[in-house]
Amino acid sequence: MTASRPPTLDELIEKPIDGVKNQKALDHIGLLIDASCDHKSGAGTSRAFDLLEQVRTRKLSAKQQATAHYFTANAWGNKRAERENAGAWAWEQPEVHAQILELRNAVRHEGFKKVPAVLRCRILTNLANQFSFIGRFIEAAEMWDRALTEDGQFGMALGNHGVGLASYAHELYDPGHAAVIFTAAHDLLSRAAASTSFDVGDTQARAYFEIYREKIEERVDVCAIRKKLAKRRHSIGRTARERAYRRWCLANRLFLNPLNDLGAVTIASRDPLTLPSLTTPVGSEMPWVFGFFNQMKQELVSARFMLYEGLQGDKVHFSDRSVTLGNTLDYPSYSLAVERQRAAFRVAYSLLDKVGYFINDYFALGHNPRSIYFRTVWFEANGGTPKPLHQRFATSQNWMLRGLFWLSKDLFDEELKASTDPDSHALDTIRNHLEHKYLQVHESWAFDPLQMTEGLCEHRYSVSRDDFGLKTLTLLKLARAALIYLSLAIHREERQRPGSEGALASMIVDDWDDDWKR
Repeated sequence: MTASRPPTLDELIEKPIDGVKNQKALDHIGLLIDASCDHKSGAGTSRAFDLLEQVRTRKLSAKQQATAHYFTANAWGNKRAERENAGAWAWEQPEVHAQILELRNAVRHEGFKKVPAVLRCRILTNLANQFSFIGRFIEAAEMWDRALTEDGQFGMALGNHGVGLASYAHELYDPGHAAVIFTAAHDLLSRAAASTSFDVGDTQARAYFEIYREKIEERVDVCAIRKKLAKRRHSIGRTARERAYRRWCLANRLFLNPLNDLGAVTIASRDPLTLPSLTTPVGSEMPWVFGFFNQMKQELVSARFMLYEGLQGDKVHFSDRSVTLGNTLDYPSYSLAVERQRAAFRVAYSLLDKVGYFINDYFALGHNPRSIYFRTVWFEANGGTPKPLHQRFATSQNWMLRGLFWLSKDLFDEELKASTDPDSHALDTIRNHLEHKYLQVHESWAFDPLQMTEGLCEHRYSVSRDDFGLKTLTLLKLARAALIYLSLAIHREERQRPGSEGALASMIVDDWDDDWKR
């Protein structure tokens, strides 16, 4: 019996899906997108977008909806490949923006857990790869790790994670941290070389990963680093309470420490991140940015602890006793623990705008200091609609700075609107109500989203306590990433800054001792 030949690209383009069952229609679209990628066919990709629009009008299962998001992301990947010559360093890349949004929609969809494990690996790995491409390595590392929890031998996740880690290590100004991360990258690339879990056509990627591993071996004595790490023991606190807190920080990757992006490794259970040394005129005073960065860092670690205590609170605090509150019969959540969560949310969101203020000053952007927002600081103040990227960044090849720019796209802005995070509008609404209106936090066990939205007015926004905690954690992780990207972006700028011998000097700041913190 002769095996049936696969359909040609033209046949895939011409075939209609009218009357075809949902799953077969999606399978056809997936084949069309892959074939269009192989043949670099813009016509095939355009046809795929048309078919995706058609299939979305149907009643799809949750699993099929998640799959449709994945296929749409792949179609946007094809569109990006069509204009690859436009420059990988272009800061604004609408196809990448759309690809990230679709992949995030797939990951967060209720149908994600219902698709096959191999497809979950592909979705998470593709999302991680896009994050890494735009300079958001911190978010990429978490997605690669999630992919590897689905399949610890998934070759593309292992290899790309290893390459991404090595790229991250190149940006660090602490040689000890860089050596540890290079070694972790080597481990992942070694596992990728031995993996039997590669998709068809990934043989070139496997060879690339092996070459990258050899480059790390030329740069770092990975065997010596492994032996050194094996001998060292790292304390995570003096008391059981402190150890529990630090374990929570490690698990959620909240330490201001690049090593925490390797996961919950005890070596990362401290916050050593600072600004790198800055080049200043000889004899000049201490730059104010050192103190400002200190303050932002202190606000983050304090907000981190407030959220932890807020999430752990399960008993009535004495400060809440004898405080008379009316019973509104909708199971509200009032307590010091909830107020700690509210405070943590406020601090985390405000930190992002402070990062914007820092960027405006350091890069001399010229924005009015009274109207600086993290989401908009990157654009020309009077550039029309849409606002053009500020000329200071137009030709920059600072990877971490671009990562910071793309991180800002996770926030909602009424003028810019487009965001890479499906949850950005909810975060913005919560902040607005938290600061200016009425944010109503309800006990999670009694929260009914449909019932709580009945009669909703502009003054009130309802959220469950669990969901509010998760959203606050999301903001803290964003703020933490922003501070790391900011520090490393400045390190890159300082390395590239042209100097004048005898007129400039590097200014390094000593540590403030823990015993002085009262």
